[in-house]
Amino acid sequence: MKIAVLGTGMVGRALAGRLSDLGHNVVIGTRDVATTVARTESDAMGTPPYPHWQKEHPAVRLVTLPEAGAHGEVVLNATNGQNALAALEAVGAEHLAGKVLLDLALPLDLSQGFPPTLTVANTDSLGEQTQRAFPDARVVKSLNSVFCEVMVDPSRVPGQHSIFVAGNDPAAKKTVEELLSEFGWPAGSVIDLGDITGARGAEMYARLYFTLHKVLGTFDFNIAVVRAG
Repeated sequence: MKIAVLGTGMVGRALAGRLSDLGHNVVIGTRDVATTVARTESDAMGTPPYPHWQKEHPAVRLVTLPEAGAHGEVVLNATNGQNALAALEAVGAEHLAGKVLLDLALPLDLSQGFPPTLTVANTDSLGEQTQRAFPDARVVKSLNSVFCEVMVDPSRVPGQHSIFVAGNDPAAKKTVEELLSEFGWPAGSVIDLGDITGARGAEMYARLYFTLHKVLGTFDFNIAVVRAG
């Protein structure tokens, strides 16, 4: 499958690398290829410059955002949440129309440090804003509730634990669930939160997620939803 990953940070790299290893035709989209390639310093999260990663993943091409959108049959939005809508606008609505748009972005406000707050919550979500801004895209919210390494390898956390999907298009959710299965998520671990308004709960979990990280001292954790009966 032709897959476009938007975002060159640690999340985008983890997804693109794993998808490429699984045999997909993957590109990573960035605003300016020359600028991304020219960086020599690690980012604020300590992620090494992109060229270091590129040498280890030569099959993954780095392209502009519009080129990424044109390439992908499925588009994964792994951009910074505060810049996500602008990045998607740069991709172009015409390149997103009719396509599954797997949205991992979180609307985090890090201005006051950790744990971050959210720029949108309760009555709206970034997932919903994305669907409204690009009504012809088939937006599915998923994978935003775990660390990027757990996204692509759930076995890092022992036992069965939960991952969520939310979106208006059942077929789009099925496509995302198939990708989740390729990553190693068992079908029984996937919980469908309903339409795209379910993204509110999935995104608002971020506050507890970052609090747990502070308490546990690791990102290698997840929650398991357990039902009686």
